[in-house]
Amino acid sequence: MNEVWNLDPIYKGFDDPAYAADMERMKQLVADFTAFTAELPKLAPIEGLRRGIAMQEKLAELSTLYSYASLRASTDAKDPEPGSYMGRVMSIYSGTAAPMAAFNEWVVKIPNLMELVKGDELLREYEFLFTKKAEAADYQLPGTAEAVVAKMSMSGGDAWSELQGYLTSTVPVHYRGEVTNLSAIRNLAYDPDPQVRKDAYEAELACYDSIKEPVAHALNAIKLETISECQLRGYGSPLERTLKHSDMKKETLDAMLSAMDEYSPKFWQYLKAKAKALGHENGLPWYDLFAPMGASSTTFTTEDAKAYLLKQFATFDDELTEMVRTAFDDAWIDFFPRSGKRGGAFCAGVEKIGESRILTNFDGMFTDVVTLAHELGHAFHNQCIRDHRPLNQDYSMPVAETASTFNECVVMNAAIASAADKDEKIALIESQLQDATQIICDIYSRYRFETMVFENREEQFMNADALAQFMLTAQKQSYGDGLDHNVLHPYMWICKSHYYGPTFYNFPYAFGGLFARGLYAQYEKEGAAFVPKYKKLLYTTPIATAEDTAKVAGIDLTDKEFWRAALQTIADQIDLFCALVET
Repeated sequence: MNEVWNLDPIYKGFDDPAYAADMERMKQLVADFTAFTAELPKLAPIEGLRRGIAMQEKLAELSTLYSYASLRASTDAKDPEPGSYMGRVMSIYSGTAAPMAAFNEWVVKIPNLMELVKGDELLREYEFLFTKKAEAADYQLPGTAEAVVAKMSMSGGDAWSELQGYLTSTVPVHYRGEVTNLSAIRNLAYDPDPQVRKDAYEAELACYDSIKEPVAHALNAIKLETISECQLRGYGSPLERTLKHSDMKKETLDAMLSAMDEYSPKFWQYLKAKAKALGHENGLPWYDLFAPMGASSTTFTTEDAKAYLLKQFATFDDELTEMVRTAFDDAWIDFFPRSGKRGGAFCAGVEKIGESRILTNFDGMFTDVVTLAHELGHAFHNQCIRDHRPLNQDYSMPVAETASTFNECVVMNAAIASAADKDEKIALIESQLQDATQIICDIYSRYRFETMVFENREEQFMNADALAQFMLTAQKQSYGDGLDHNVLHPYMWICKSHYYGPTFYNFPYAFGGLFARGLYAQYEKEGAAFVPKYKKLLYTTPIATAEDTAKVAGIDLTDKEFWRAALQTIADQIDLFCALVET
């Protein structure tokens, strides 16, 4: 089986004539779009709407130019070529900012806009998009300001984000007399040997000394840019902007966070039970957060992972199962860590070829198999929305984690149900609780940390030590007495790329995790009859708010009881885990 993904179906390289042709095509489309917007005052509304959408669809199809370069960059940060092409593409595409602003200004001034949209076969498919355009008009910058902001971000926030990615991908980590990389050392957090975990944790913290100040500068610059842009646009706060872009109500976020506050002590109970089982008296030290328990220390090859996932998904849906088989067989996945490759995991849809590409840092542990299931969930979500028109293929951050976490539920619940003995059951339940604790406690700590950064950034520059203190405070609030407060992780803000991209890219993970668990509970009640409803819900995600998407399954997201019910499914597992480890 392949170890690296195959990008040739997209482009065969930057010297591929197709890549050069598409670059030229993009330049022409930007020029055409600019010329078109100059004609708008002379056009009938319906003609202008249809032509404007058609041009934007063509531009959207060329997003593959950037995504190809980004995929190349993610596996080799030392290669300057992908970054160079990413810059070229963004430089060309930034030329759409001014005409896009002009088009949007023209659109929202049409008196009977929604009547025209609903009365036209093409435009009707974009009813949600036009509704969002009308709502976004209040935050549009005047004149050429949109173009200025787009161009400045290339040497501002985007550049600082690339610096963080480069530094964390290339920083040398000294471990037991050898030099390794950050992805590999962080994978050792799952090692069955407690001394390996502790040594790896100490090596990881030590490596940040050489990059913490430049990364702190990157974070400060990005957050100040965000604050300034929000003020220019008229948002009350960066969080307000995130919620608007997420198509999600503040009432929904408040209901979810309030329920998480109520259930936090339950997660601390799990952490203390795990700590006690591992011989710790003052809560769990950070380096044992991912310590495996029970008898599930079996390692997986990529072939093993494929067979395991196909077996589990076969219990749910044939379409999903076949997509997973294709992902393995057709080299959609870049599996293993290596120098220059970014850490973590992600899935990127490549609509040009109707496929996805998945990056992981596979190390053979069961958690890596679950990570594959998670990213394959994103790929399935991409497949479920592929019939939408080109401008209807982006879903908001909160619902983005729904299919991925649902996949985890399918795999983990099936595995737990078939566990052969007590030790295996402990291992599987504990693995699932690890993940649940990440989306509740860890995500809450990230949300709290980012909130503190935004509250302070406008008035002061925060050096690495100040940011480390913020992180420790956030971790103590979110993990309570479940963790040993003397052995936390003050530098989680360095290695998590989420802080250097979309604002508040944290609470959507909690949303997705809990939303998916609520959906899975319905699946357990309804069985196969639920599957079409689930696919319809995924299909709906790009063309509805989070709240309206949930209504497809009969859920009110502003009702705290829904979130309590989802959290209770995890609380029940915590009770079972505690009973198993205490007997």
